[in-house]
Amino acid sequence: MKKNIRRSIYLGVFICLSMAILSCEEDFTDINSSVLTNTKFNTNFINVDITAENSSLERLQSDNITRQLNQYLLGVYASPDYEKLEASIISQLSISSDLQVIDDANIYGADTTVVTKIDTVFLKLPYQVSLNSESTGYDLDSVIGSNESSFTLNVYRSNTYMSIYNQLDPSKINRFYSDDVFEKTGEPLNDELNFNFKPSANDTVLYIKRRLHDDSIATIDSLEIFASTASTIPIPFARIPLNEDTFKAIFLDKYETGEFDSQVAFNDYFRGLILEATGTESSLVSFNFNNTTAALNPSIEIYYTNTVLESGTTILDTITKSNSFPLSGLRVNTYAMDNKVYPNNDQVIIQGTVGSESNITLFDQTKIDELKAKNYLVNDASLIIYINQDTDTNYVPDRLYLYKNNNTINAGFSQIIDATSEASFGGIAGQLERDNNGKVEKYTFKVTDYVSDILSGNTDYSPNLRLKAYNPSDAPVSASDTTFTNRSWNPKAVTLFKNSTTNTAKKAVLKISYTEKTD
Repeated sequence: MKKNIRRSIYLGVFICLSMAILSCEEDFTDINSSVLTNTKFNTNFINVDITAENSSLERLQSDNITRQLNQYLLGVYASPDYEKLEASIISQLSISSDLQVIDDANIYGADTTVVTKIDTVFLKLPYQVSLNSESTGYDLDSVIGSNESSFTLNVYRSNTYMSIYNQLDPSKINRFYSDDVFEKTGEPLNDELNFNFKPSANDTVLYIKRRLHDDSIATIDSLEIFASTASTIPIPFARIPLNEDTFKAIFLDKYETGEFDSQVAFNDYFRGLILEATGTESSLVSFNFNNTTAALNPSIEIYYTNTVLESGTTILDTITKSNSFPLSGLRVNTYAMDNKVYPNNDQVIIQGTVGSESNITLFDQTKIDELKAKNYLVNDASLIIYINQDTDTNYVPDRLYLYKNNNTINAGFSQIIDATSEASFGGIAGQLERDNNGKVEKYTFKVTDYVSDILSGNTDYSPNLRLKAYNPSDAPVSASDTTFTNRSWNPKAVTLFKNSTTNTAKKAVLKISYTEKTD
């Protein structure tokens, strides 16, 4: 049963009044008819014109310090109707303890030497997938754009120190934003400059040539990733070759030095990895960095072979090894947008990340006073906004979200009451709806409690609302979670009609269903 105390009280009052009416024969017309006509109360609805305006975004908090983002975007989203997005990732690496190129347990004679050869170093990025219709393999389900499109990727070492605490005031928690600049140090780490990154569901296996001291091939290993120990279908993953000589110098040769003594020491030595995406085509991938299966998390993988030689020539032993460095710890998504200027017309643009939102005014004070005077009992209030189906609708958000812009100093943003009072029923909703032909049509937002509080006089505060592309981190986690923090890895975009559109059937409107007492 729907648990809404406010409306339950109203409903109880209404039932009691109705019972009282039933007891009074004179309160009904035509008492002998099969349908009793109630002359005391009337149920109806009104449509209130709202106003909606475009509002571009400059930046968003995009770190994982106070709330885990889970998903991180890498690549390019380009559409003629919206701002171009170039999404990059900055992440720390985690290390394991007691890293050694040559294990202490392997003690060799005085006449032996160990030659280490790096077999391969690569950045591993497992895709998010779903089984195909034949259950024989996986389809990529986290890519926006054509599978034939690609973007340019370069990998750098960051020289910007990242900490949970603010370096200027350690008593404060740090924040990183989508437009922060991270200093690069040294040359790109990828073996091929301007690596052409093209997502592919066919990248399910990597063959690793194990090399001896003279570069001859000893064995060939294969690497596959599985969702679980019971799975037999490998997960596709991107692999970006990194420079072997560079990683020998900055990793393997440093394993038993102070830089690798602890995670803290390592974070100061190797401050992070910058995955920088650029390009002009739509090829944008969302990666999950918090999988329960460790092998599915992004990482740097180093494979190397130790050849044990006697007298410099005779092979006594061949030892194959590998080390994994997950992209974990602090992490930031940065978004470079092209700041497209939209025309001032009858439409508003909603685009995720740091694209654009909309300022929404449900009603001004004059309208509030007018509706208050009518003493309406609000049964339902729904904000309905229609989609311009003639624009690019290839990647329309599955949901939009409303929140309050408090317009006062230090008040910031907050949740609409319906986000918590209706939490078990989807909050304020805003789910994408389609017409009878299957085309994207509109979004509907339930704001019953919010509107009821205003028109009943329960609150005299009616701030502007803001409308954005929904992100899972938008929803409150509890009834007391009233502060709204604007974060987004949702890059999708949609064009909506305002209330000023000449197409009256498609104009944005606030529909209020109410009950009123008649004389």
